[in-house]
Amino acid sequence: MPPEIFDRKRRRALQERAQMRSGDMFLWNTIAKEMGERLALVTRTFDHILFIGPIARWQAQILPGMAASVRHISADEDRLNMAPGQFDLVISAGTLDSVNDVPGALIQIRRVLKPDGLFLGHMFGAGTLAMLKSIMMFAQGEKASAHVHPQIDLRNAADLLARAGFALPVADQDVMSVRYRSWRSIVRDVRDAGVGNALAGPRCFLGRTFLARMDDEWESRSDDRGKVTEYFSHIYLSGWAPSPDQRKPLRPGSGQVSLTAILPGSTGGQ
Repeated sequence: MPPEIFDRKRRRALQERAQMRSGDMFLWNTIAKEMGERLALVTRTFDHILFIGPIARWQAQILPGMAASVRHISADEDRLNMAPGQFDLVISAGTLDSVNDVPGALIQIRRVLKPDGLFLGHMFGAGTLAMLKSIMMFAQGEKASAHVHPQIDLRNAADLLARAGFALPVADQDVMSVRYRSWRSIVRDVRDAGVGNALAGPRCFLGRTFLARMDDEWESRSDDRGKVTEYFSHIYLSGWAPSPDQRKPLRPGSGQVSLTAILPGSTGGQ
């Protein structure tokens, strides 16, 4: 079993507290909009749909006008404990990066899909909150401890989909930059989204001057407008449960026409 680097109770508490906050939830709105656009490109209907986690609150935006049987659950993605082959669409977004067993979670998601069922996923990828992490480490000095959990990069995300047995796996990335006047605003947005520090283990005392050092470091990095750029790396995932009658990708080298023959300006060669 993989190590439990995330505290499951702490992770659930972050999500539950976020539901009681009054922020604009721009991170979740961004994810939901992108998920809806990707689903709209799929030319088939889905009758049995499963939402895993907080993304279920955005069902109406993701499934506009879609008549289907929809189920919402808040279980840990790596502990679904559900009968196989129940759904033809599973959506899990915004929380996959804080799952203790990501490969196991993806395998379980694939198993609950019917043959030729679709999985749409999202996770915050490597580089997310890089500025906040850097400033916090500077403010802590030699006693630096983790406040932003380790994150998965795009290549590893794609590998995980393939390892989990998905057919036609796709992983792509969108890095969103946001300008902030204060590091406190970043923390507020993270708390609004319920995706804060869920790492297991005790919390250390940061010291009485920690917040002042954070302010000083922020000011030293801000531009002439008093702003600093923070980044959110969105990794989007999709894959299909294998099916005998599913279309297959072409074998390398099986193409009949060279790109150099059809691209304008190509000189080509033999």
